[in-house]
Amino acid sequence: MARLPPFFSLRALEAAARHGSYSGAARELSVTHGAVSQQIRRLEADLGARLFERRGNTMVPTPAAQRLAKRVGEGMDLLQNAVAEFAAAAERDPLVLSLDTQFASRWLPSRLARLLSDPAGANLEIRVDDRLADFTTDGIDIAVRYGAGRWPGVEARPLFADALFPVCTPAFAEAHPMRRPEDVLSVPLIHHLHRPWDLWFSAFGLTSPPQTGLVMEDSVMVIEAAAQGLGVALGRSGLIEADLANGRLVRPVEGDVASDLGFFVVWRADSRKAARIAALQDWLVAETALAAVGGLVRSALYVSPTA
Repeated sequence: MARLPPFFSLRALEAAARHGSYSGAARELSVTHGAVSQQIRRLEADLGARLFERRGNTMVPTPAAQRLAKRVGEGMDLLQNAVAEFAAAAERDPLVLSLDTQFASRWLPSRLARLLSDPAGANLEIRVDDRLADFTTDGIDIAVRYGAGRWPGVEARPLFADALFPVCTPAFAEAHPMRRPEDVLSVPLIHHLHRPWDLWFSAFGLTSPPQTGLVMEDSVMVIEAAAQGLGVALGRSGLIEADLANGRLVRPVEGDVASDLGFFVVWRADSRKAARIAALQDWLVAETALAAVGGLVRSALYVSPTA
């Protein structure tokens, strides 16, 4: 099988034959006249034949070169059609969004209708899995992950960082008045195994009590335990805004502590669904910005009716 010449040399031949001019080919290919001339000379050397003759201001292809240029043009049409079909398939295929259980159950539900009514939510497949999705083997196009924002092989765009603060039910807050951070030390606490109360108490110069009593590994279960009136939990802003907005939970004392972790939208830069991924990214970022402007988290500070 004969070795194929460089693709750009063949493109230069096709364009020059069609235009009858190296200058016209250069304008179409966004290169210089000299670059086209060099590619034609290289192609002539590869093929061992002259390809063009000058007639006045026109470069006329030889009959063999004209036939080759026609075939190159047909081949380029085939390639363009194949790329168009590939792009169309990317539009038809579902856009696969991977979420962990916490984000899917606590952040997304109140926004799901808006997402599905937006072009960014068209033909969307949502998968919920606490296992870290593999973009190469799992068929994932875009994901929301919780962490420090550094994962190999993917791009990451921040959505929001968590703010940490105590939360409990209104009834619990009324039964256990708390005005200052140190008052939280005297009430039953609900502990998260991997996000200890030390993070909050140390910000106010206090020593956290031992991690005894109710200890859980799952953030959603921690919040649900607080919602059942079992004590005060260390809430994560990204997961409890709906509970604060509807009054299911309140903040018994003031004081936020910024977390070094947060939610990020992640994707592969080489995805064939890049345009759809960008649209969904923008929607997610806009939604988190809307929540921040709305100030839902900060609006739920408990005030005792007897205060």
